[in-house]
Amino acid sequence: MNDRVAITGLGVVSPCGLKKETFWANLKRGESFVDNIDRFDSAGYPSHIAGQVHELDHYSHLSSRLVKKIDVFSHMALVASEQALKDSNIDLDKVDKDRVGVFTGNALGGWLFAETELRDLYLEGKEGVSPYMASAWFPAAPQGQITIYYGFKGYSKTVVSDRASSALAIWYGAKTVSEGKNDFVLAGGMEAPITPYSLLCANSSGNLSKNNLNYKKAYRPYDLSRDGFVLGEGAGITVLEKESSARKRGSDIYGFIKGIGFTSDGYHYARYSPNPDSLEQAIKGCLKDAGWDKGEVDYICLDGEATVMGDYLETLALKNVFGKNLDKIALSAPKSMFGNLLGAQTALDLTATLLSMKHSIVLPTINYENKDPYCGLDYTPNKAVEKEINKALIIARGRGGINIVLAVEGDSPLF
Repeated sequence: MNDRVAITGLGVVSPCGLKKETFWANLKRGESFVDNIDRFDSAGYPSHIAGQVHELDHYSHLSSRLVKKIDVFSHMALVASEQALKDSNIDLDKVDKDRVGVFTGNALGGWLFAETELRDLYLEGKEGVSPYMASAWFPAAPQGQITIYYGFKGYSKTVVSDRASSALAIWYGAKTVSEGKNDFVLAGGMEAPITPYSLLCANSSGNLSKNNLNYKKAYRPYDLSRDGFVLGEGAGITVLEKESSARKRGSDIYGFIKGIGFTSDGYHYARYSPNPDSLEQAIKGCLKDAGWDKGEVDYICLDGEATVMGDYLETLALKNVFGKNLDKIALSAPKSMFGNLLGAQTALDLTATLLSMKHSIVLPTINYENKDPYCGLDYTPNKAVEKEINKALIIARGRGGINIVLAVEGDSPLF
C-alpha cells in the first residue's frame, strides 16, 4: 500500500481567529476581517489597511522573558505550533526528537524587532541595541525557535520564496516524511508585515489596494473594480507524518499531501509573464505528480491577487488547463476575508481547504459585485456553498513569476 503523507494537526493564528475552530466559524460567515492599521501612524501610506491579529498574548503559552527575545512572527509561529501538536495528539515524550523536523516559510522576516533596534542604534548607539537582534529578525528565526522550544533535531529547512514560501516549506517537509528522513514534521508559514518599514516595502510594489475608506470591501479578487490585495499577518502550522504512523496512533487525519507543480516564468524580477504558459505547466505538473486526471479535481483554492493582470492570467491558465471541466470544479479565494499573508498564505489556504473537505463546504470569495468579462468564472461569490470535496489544488504565486501548485486529498480509502 502506498504510505501517503498525512496531515494530522492544524494550528492557526489569523486575523479571523487564533485557533482552527474560530478560524473556520468566521470564514463560513463570509465577512471581512480587514481594518485600518492603528498600531502605528499609517495615515501617510498609500495603503494603510490590513488583516491584523489581535490579542495574541491571551492565547500564548510563552514566558514573558522569551517573548521579549523574539519577533512577533516567531511568537505567532510558536503559538500555532503548540496548537498543531496538541491537535495531532502526539506524545512528545514518546517520539524520537532527532527525527522530528521543522519546515517554515516567510517572505520578509521579523521587522518589528529589527526596526525597533535599528531606531535605538541611531538614537543611543550600539549600546542601545538588544543582543537578540541578530537572532530575532532573520527569516529562519521561527524555525529555530520552534526546534529549541521543543528540542526537535530532525532535518529542517526555512524557505524564502515570496508568497510561495509556505507552499514550498510544506512540500519539502512532506518529502522528508515520504523519504523516511523524518518521522514527524511541523510545516507551515508565518508573516508579520504590519510594521512601518514592511508596510512601506509592500506599498512600493504597487499591488496593494488603496481603497482605505471602504476597507471592508477593499480586497475583491476577480471583481471588475479590484485594485490590489490587502496585507494580512498570522501563522499556520501543520503536523505531517506517514499514514501508517497516523493510523497506528489512532490520530484523526485531515487529508494528505499528494503532489506539487512548480515553475518559474523567467520573464522579470518582479512581474508575471503576460503569457500564462508557466502557470499552466505548474498546474499540469501537479496533476501528474498527484496521479490525477483534471476531471477528478473538486476544488481549487485560488491565488486571488486582486490585480488586473494577476487575476486575468490565473483565470486564463485555469481555462486553458481544465476547459469544460471547470464547470464542475468549485473555485474560491477565502483570503479575501482576512488579507494576503504573503509567505505564510499557503499555510492558511491549506488549513481552510482541509476544513472545507471535512465539512463539505466551499468558502466564498467575498466582495465580488461586478463581473470582469476577462475573469468570467464562478469564484463562489460572497456566500459559502455546500459541496463534497475530496481532491483539491492550492495555487500560490510570487513576484518574479514563481508558480507553485499543491495537490491535497481528503481522508478516503485508497481502494
